[in-house]
Amino acid sequence: MQILVLGAGAGGGLPQWNCGCKNCLDARNGTIPPMTQSSVAVSVDGSDWCLLNASPDIRTQMQANAPLHPRSVRGTPIRSVVLTNADIDHIAGLLTLREKTAFTVFATPETHDVLAANSVFGVLDSDLVQRSVIQLDQPFTPTPGLSITPFAVPGKVALFLEGTDLDLKAMGEQTIGLRISDGAKVLYYVPGCAEVPDWLVAQMKDADMLLFDGTVWENDDMQQTGTGVKTGARMGHMAMSGPDGSIARLSPLDTCDKVFIHINNTNPLLQPHGPERAEATAAGWRLAQDGMIYQL
Repeated sequence: MQILVLGAGAGGGLPQWNCGCKNCLDARNGTIPPMTQSSVAVSVDGSDWCLLNASPDIRTQMQANAPLHPRSVRGTPIRSVVLTNADIDHIAGLLTLREKTAFTVFATPETHDVLAANSVFGVLDSDLVQRSVIQLDQPFTPTPGLSITPFAVPGKVALFLEGTDLDLKAMGEQTIGLRISDGAKVLYYVPGCAEVPDWLVAQMKDADMLLFDGTVWENDDMQQTGTGVKTGARMGHMAMSGPDGSIARLSPLDTCDKVFIHINNTNPLLQPHGPERAEATAAGWRLAQDGMIYQL
């Protein structure tokens, strides 16, 4: 299984267009690498590719990665797109993929309803772009030889769908993780998660590799950097650090390759020589970067 990180950043990427925090300044001056918004491509044979989420940066991401280039006058090696939720940074890229080329969009009924309710997604020609409904805990095949099983993880609805009655750790179709297998190796992709219960740790015990939500280091990253008032929990993301953080909660997964992805621009983990990076590295974690290729 080939795993290509198209974008490692959270919504807004790095640098974020309207942000002058230290991380964004360092990304602009080349001290730390920039990141586009979170998306991953997976393939069994290197010819047929499945996108995990379609970020607003998808055109730039495909241009930067030769395996996703067209191989004829008109065409694409992208056979499918699997959506883990309806966040803008995961669905907006679908609008870029509107140029009369066939592929299939796989999503839960709830996420498909969001797309159907917004007429702008009608630019995806229904004669070419199939919309396939997936069910929780039921495997499906997005490309030959690749099996994906979606499962619910704690999380909230997309920002633009929030109402007055908001459950930040809801369980259902609005936020899912993906178990991805080629029959030999297993990858888990969980770019958004509000907490890690014991059952989730047990469920992912068969992982050979885990790409997990790395949005914030501490719950109040944005407050500490003076960039906003929202906490990680309010955004539907758990902290990495602390006794209830993802590093501690996922420590029993000690035989798999653990990589943080969907990293917010304010996260101090982005500083390569900071104490946060040292702590994460010592705990067996790596940091995803745009263009990284993993082979399982």
